Amino acid sequence: MEKITINTPGSRSVILVGEQWDSVTGWLPKDGVVIITDHTVRELYGDKFPDFPVFSFWPGEGSKRLAVIEHLANQLLEAGVDRNGFLLAIGGGVVCDMAGFLASIYMRGIRCGYISTTLLAQVDASTGGKNGVNLGATKNMIGTIRQPEFVICDPAMLESLSEEDYLSGLAELIKTAIIGDFELFEQIETGFGEIMARNSGLLCDLIAKSVRFKGSVVSADEMETGLRRILNFGHTYGHAIELQKKLKHGFAVAAGMELATAFSLERKYIDHRESERIIGLLKRFKIIDEHDLTDDQLEKIVVHDKKKTGRDINFVFTHGIGKAEVEKIPVIEVLDFYKRFRDKKL
Repeated sequence: MEKITINTPGSRSVILVGEQWDSVTGWLPKDGVVIITDHTVRELYGDKFPDFPVFSFWPGEGSKRLAVIEHLANQLLEAGVDRNGFLLAIGGGVVCDMAGFLASIYMRGIRCGYISTTLLAQVDASTGGKNGVNLGATKNMIGTIRQPEFVICDPAMLESLSEEDYLSGLAELIKTAIIGDFELFEQIETGFGEIMARNSGLLCDLIAKSVRFKGSVVSADEMETGLRRILNFGHTYGHAIELQKKLKHGFAVAAGMELATAFSLERKYIDHRESERIIGLLKRFKIIDEHDLTDDQLEKIVVHDKKKTGRDINFVFTHGIGKAEVEKIPVIEVLDFYKRFRDKKL
């Protein structure tokens, strides 16, 4: 088990990689705890949950709405949860997002912790304190930043994932390698077979590397005013593809990373060999889907992107495996590159 601590102004978050999830009782207060989960996770693991009230909702991106947050808040109120309450999220990225958001606003803020049940949550979503809900067709437009007190990442829970959900999380792991860890990239390349076999020892190592990198970024820039923006590699195009094509988050981000890599190549930030190596790894794991967005579909999403300021947007380019740079460029350039990329493939 590896213990990784993220220190930010006013908070301390401990990420436990390789810890068994049923050890969570040692991290919880004796009372005032409520468990937030979704129906699928509750069905899989509910009989082993700690003995506290459980509130669940339908799984998936469709539940990331203020109406669901309001319903959960009413349930907390009816259960008598006060300012000493503690929310324990057990689930993937959506559950952690919802619980973190709810914990940050209920009675102006109560404590929370997570058990991450998916690879996507373990390598990315549950670390860093970002949480929120969607506003119509715009992803994560309403949210807060609140660090969980702890996150438990138990690789044994990944055995219950469908292959689609597992590969979706793998995309975010590859993203971390591209933007900040050359050795992690090589390890993913050489470990293809063991990764696909869900080797728990290797997964622990890969997850820990990803969490350590993200933790270092978040500790340096919790509020995303500079360095933390590199974590959005592939997400400008990825969010548009995810919302319009209804793809799993990781598959959409993988498509976004292919686009961002090709854009980086066009601007001569990388050479053909590096571009082929990055895109080749994404294709090897078969996580890039088709995404022929229309001009209107793309523009509708990108112009509402949180990274946009005025007519410009903070776009993340790769400058070689393990290196990323954020550049403020006109939104029109982002739209025009997608059109060139799309039309070349048609």
